Amino acid sequence: MTLDNPPAEVPAYVQNLPGPRRPRIALMGEFSAGKSTLANLMIGSDPLPVQVIATQLPPVWISYGSAPAVIVDLDGNETPCDLESLQEIPTEQTAFIRIQSKEEILRMCDVIDMPGISDPNMAASVWERILPLADGVIWCSPATQAWRQSEASVWEKVPPHIQEHSLLLLTRGDMLVSEKDRKKVLKRVRSEAEDLFAQCLMMSLTQARDAEDDPDLWDQSGAEPFVNEFLNIISVLTDRIARDAPTEPFVYQGCEATEAPEAVPSDEASPQTERDDRIVPRRPVVKATRPRPAPRPEPEEEESLSPKFS
Repeated sequence: MTLDNPPAEVPAYVQNLPGPRRPRIALMGEFSAGKSTLANLMIGSDPLPVQVIATQLPPVWISYGSAPAVIVDLDGNETPCDLESLQEIPTEQTAFIRIQSKEEILRMCDVIDMPGISDPNMAASVWERILPLADGVIWCSPATQAWRQSEASVWEKVPPHIQEHSLLLLTRGDMLVSEKDRKKVLKRVRSEAEDLFAQCLMMSLTQARDAEDDPDLWDQSGAEPFVNEFLNIISVLTDRIARDAPTEPFVYQGCEATEAPEAVPSDEASPQTERDDRIVPRRPVVKATRPRPAPRPEPEEEESLSPKFS
């Protein structure tokens, strides 16, 4: 199965996805573009050990919970996953590795860390078969080689319903010599790709990681605009999932997949408010874990959920 040739039937590994339906955000890009580093920065607890980051793996699906890690094969069978022996995982027969963690961001969404699209040691089908399950993508592209033709040629095959809820994130912004260079690169990329993404941004993952309680370094990293855009997308997707829950069941159509998600149980759902006789999730806001620009005004009783960059 490829992006151009979707399967005729619903794959077995899709049929029994556990837990409440949350937005699913895939992290994608070329090999070694910073996807796993971004995943750990967003989630905060380093659920991906060094072995995961340093090894060529099938997609790693991270969701909220405390269940042990498992390997889900193409037939939907689950086997325990030994994170110390990841090199032994047969990528061609594996749909994804499922890891759970009780971090706040995972109450809002699932994160799927995809293999690099240019990894010479892995067939493209390993990530192509999982992409239709995503609601949106954060596409990582190193600022020093931003938005290459190989990336654009893959992205143009992704359907609009995923593209419109996706971000293009230029990583390693600190590797560019000057602010003038950063603005020049970002302007060029936006001219080429702004119609293909909800937003194009630049960020230094290492500066965001090292910011701790340094608001100047946090601002310099470009993390704050990314967090805000990310939360905007999650809010839109959460609203759509809640609104469409009572309709038709899942339909898998390769990269043309559509889905009517399950209703989120009340004990797992994000805070909600009633408006015009329907239930609409409240928009999440940035959690003040360090001094940052003032967040948008929100009701005092609203729970604050956000990515962690620590």
